[in-house]
Amino acid sequence: MAETKRDYYEVLGVDKNADDATLKKAYRALAKKYHPDMNPGDKEAEKKFKEASEAYAVLSDAEKRRKYDQFGHAAFDGGAGGGAGGFGGFDFNGADFGDIFGDIFGDLFGGGGRRGGANNGPMKGANIRKSVRITFEEAVFGCEKELEVTLKDPCEKCNGTGAKPGTSPETCPKCGGRGQVVYTSQSFFGTVQNVQTCPDCHGTGKIIR
Repeated sequence: MAETKRDYYEVLGVDKNADDATLKKAYRALAKKYHPDMNPGDKEAEKKFKEASEAYAVLSDAEKRRKYDQFGHAAFDGGAGGGAGGFGGFDFNGADFGDIFGDIFGDLFGGGGRRGGANNGPMKGANIRKSVRITFEEAVFGCEKELEVTLKDPCEKCNGTGAKPGTSPETCPKCGGRGQVVYTSQSFFGTVQNVQTCPDCHGTGKIIR
């Protein structure tokens, strides 16, 4: 026999007129309290986390909330078996958990994604960003994905300078290595100086012969 679902507003502890900010605040508190990483092996906490996540996914989406207010849980019973990518087949598409989980994971692992403070020092090189599609369960419980990353190495012949073997980049004679040139002109208002990127070295200050 299927278990009767609790009212979504009751699950989050908010009234039916709650705005988006109130919903997010309520869910953030429940998610942090019952998150699986905070309660390893606790099935009851996992159940409450799923319940709160489902409630927030519906109430934070204007269209889903309208249907729920009109038809209750029956509005979504038809799609329960569709396997759309959520707990128990529930469709979490459209719900925005990004900033909430960012806060939670920051508190859990000491990252504090959007908080200021000291870090372990700058990383060498530029950060590599890749977009990966994951399920809601993978976002909650963690997962590993294999990615293909293209890395650019400096040319072994010119060491990344672009100069021919046996030569090296020369200081641009037009800008004197500054990468900018100053043009001076006379106008009705007096002397006018205009600073522009050097047209010969394109702002690098070096010329490749």
